[in-house]
Order: sequence, then structure tokens, then C-alpha cells
Amino acid sequence: MTTVESAPPEDRRVDPALGALADATLIPPFPGTTAPGWILRALERGLAGVTLFGPNVTGDLAGLTASLRSASAAEPVIAIDEEAGDVTRVFSAGCPYPGNAALGAVDDVSLTRDVYAAVGAELVRLGINTDLAPCADVLAAGGSHVVGTRSFGPAPALVARHVAAAVTGLQAAGVAACAKHFPGHGSTAADSHLSLATISGTLAEIRARDLPPFEAAIAAATMALMPGHLRVPEVTGALPASLSPAAITGLLRGELGFGGVVICDALEMKAASAAHGIPEAAVLAMIAGVDLLCLGRDTDETMYHAIRAALADAVESGRLSGARLEEAATRVAGLRAQLAEFRKAVLATDTAGAAAAGGDGIGLIAARRALRQSGPFPALLASPLIVEVEPEENIAAGRFTWGFSPWASVLRVDAAAGDGAVKGSILADAAGRPLVLAVRDALSVQPLVSDLLAARPDAIIVEMGVPKWTPPAGTAYLATYGASRVCAQAAAEVLGLI
Repeated sequence: MTTVESAPPEDRRVDPALGALADATLIPPFPGTTAPGWILRALERGLAGVTLFGPNVTGDLAGLTASLRSASAAEPVIAIDEEAGDVTRVFSAGCPYPGNAALGAVDDVSLTRDVYAAVGAELVRLGINTDLAPCADVLAAGGSHVVGTRSFGPAPALVARHVAAAVTGLQAAGVAACAKHFPGHGSTAADSHLSLATISGTLAEIRARDLPPFEAAIAAATMALMPGHLRVPEVTGALPASLSPAAITGLLRGELGFGGVVICDALEMKAASAAHGIPEAAVLAMIAGVDLLCLGRDTDETMYHAIRAALADAVESGRLSGARLEEAATRVAGLRAQLAEFRKAVLATDTAGAAAAGGDGIGLIAARRALRQSGPFPALLASPLIVEVEPEENIAAGRFTWGFSPWASVLRVDAAAGDGAVKGSILADAAGRPLVLAVRDALSVQPLVSDLLAARPDAIIVEMGVPKWTPPAGTAYLATYGASRVCAQAAAEVLGLI
């Protein structure tokens, strides 16, 4: 006997017309490496698309995206966070491209464009058509630890030209770009995953420091743009930009003239959901001017239905205008039509396969060019002790594969462990051997680095994060501007490990 699944109770009270409009503005996640029935049914009835996360990509990703596409009458939005470098979803074994900090250090816009074109070609090959990248945040002095190597650098003009190049590269490959996190996450002290983050500085300072990269992305015709859960008191009051009509409808659309699709940052993030709950945050985001609602990795089918119902209820109660919901749905439909044209062009020319085939090469070339070396390096490292200090997890990046283990034996220590115990163990193991210390933020483990250098001034320090720390004169020092696989490989080459 065949069992027919009934619609969830949350869905039965939604007016069909309003439910269809709500669906046209949602890109929910789902668990696992195959699409569940509720996602396929929602796509059949007009769901805008999905957002993929790390747990989705460990199986047959091309097969998964093909199943999503076949369930939808129109090209669905299939979105993912693939920034390359330290924030990677597709390359679980280590990213073959450096991130933005390395590209900014090289400062060759043609290289940035080519790297992002290679990333885009890989996404197209896997059936993904929307990249929630590039990161357009300007990293202020002592800036956001959340952004770090995700930023092209500290200078607005530098970040602006590389954001434009990244957008151009992705979209030339057939993938929609989504510049983020408007109006700029690079100066915040808080992590918007955990709490509402406030952008430092006056509005005039924010205009000069943070807005130029977003203006450059718009000028480069980015198809989408993401406001962050970031507070600008002079503009948004107590709200984050993602929920603020003044930030989205006023500043972004009105003043900057952005006409593309606005995709909000994940609504499950505490900066949006803690004060309002996820369904209410979705309503506020739509009222503010968001077109496409990203829900977040850990939301489920029940939450999808709750958000769908909340949007319909808000229209019926008059809080959310039906015209606003229709405007969002129409704008998303336009994006989907553009994505369909991208796919036709890619399939007709097969440029995706050709570009992806050369992707590893351009990534390693870029990583080598980004290296910065100072101090005396020995001609040969005989049996070195390579110590990698594992930092506190960055929520955006998660735990990712990094370091020298593909080419050498390493000792991995936890940054949270007591400095004294770690120092003693390292020095004992390194007795009579060259010592290489790899860190992803030397400032965050400064006592350990300083103590080890005091005892072993011949130690080599490899900085695989943002090189904000200045080593003592005479220290052998190598900065990679990121911890992706190719950044580590480029450093391993210099150290003679390969």
C-alpha cells in the first residue's frame, strides 16, 4: 500500500496565492546529500531554490543539484558560500584557491578575476549557479576577527577594485555573484553569528571606508548583494541593516542605486533571530526590502513552513504589503531567468569544464605570488618539528583542512591550551631540530610565540592568517595570507618540504 504524505499542519492555513509568493522568496537548507521529499515538492510548486552547506556537498553534488533542477519548472537558485581560501564549502579536502587576503596582497585585478572565474567554473560544473561571495568588507585596523582573511585588505580602493574583479570573474563563468556584507563587517568587534554587531565610526566615516567596495560591485553589475546583520546607529537605529528599510530601501537601493536581488544573511544568526525569532525576522527583512530569504544551515522543514506562514500572515494583517512581496518575487524570477540563460550559454560552449581543468594551476600561482618572506632562512631544513597552532574556530569558516600534513609530519596543538604546558612540550620535542611554528593569527597567541622565540630565536614563524603582528628583527618569517591548501603548499615549497 502506498502511503501519501499529508501537508504539515503549519501549511494548511496558508492562502495558496500568498504561499506561492512566499515560496518565490525562499532558499531554505536541508540536511544530507540527497534532496528530501519536502524540498522537491516545494520546488515543484515554485520554491525559489535552496542554500547548500557543508553537509550537502560530501556526496554526489552534481547529482544532487541535477535532482533539484529537475524538480523545478524554472531554473532554481542553487546557492552556496564559496569564498575560496578559508571559507570553503565545496573543497572539503582543502581549497585549491587562495582567499581574498592573498589576492589583495598580490593586488593584480586580472589574477583575482581569473581565480574567481576558475571558482565559478567549478561551481557550474557541480550545478551551482549562485555564489554568496565575494566578501566586500574593508578590514579596519584591529578589525573584525570574523572577516580576517576573507577581506581583500584594509584600503577601500584596493578592496573595491578586487571586489569588482571577483564579481566579473564569477559572472563570466556563469555564476551569479552576491557581494557581502553590506554596509561592511570589517570594523565590527562582535560576531553577527552570536550577537548584533555595530559598525564602528560615524556615518561619514562608514561612507568613506566601507561603501566604496559595494559601489564597485554595483558598477560591475553584481546580480545580488547581501546586507549583513550589522547595526549603523545613524541609519538603522537599533536594527541590523538586514532588517532596516533605511539601510536597504533607502541607502542601498535609493542612494547607491542597486537594482539587483537583495539576499539576506542567514536569518538563524543571533544578530537577527535572538530578538525576534526567525519567522518574525523574515517578515521584517521582507518589509525592509530583502528579496530572497536565506534561512541558515540549522533550520529545518518545520521552520520553513513557519516562515512561509509568517509571510502570508503579515500580508493578511497589513503589516507587509502584498505589493512588496510581489516585487520581491518578481525580482527573484528575473534572477532565475538570468541564471537559466547563463546555464544555456555554459552548456552550449562547455567552457566550465575547460576552465575548471586549469583551476588548480591558477590557484597555486596566486598563492605563490602572495607569499611574503623576511629574515634568514636555512638552505635546508633537516627533520624539522612543524607545530601548527589550532585557533579558536571561526564560525563562518568552521573547521577546515589546513596546514602542512600533506607534505610533512606535524604536531597540532590547541591555542586554548595553557601556554606554559604547550611551550614546554614544543621545546622538548624540538630539541636538536629546526622548529617551524605555523599560526593563523600570531597576535591571538602572542605569549606563546614570544616565549618560543625567546627560547628558540632560530624558529621559523609561518603566519597563515592576517599578518598584523610584526616579528622581531632577524626572525625567519613567512606570511601566506591564508590557510587554504595552495597557501600551505606554496609555503611548503619555500620551506623545502616538497
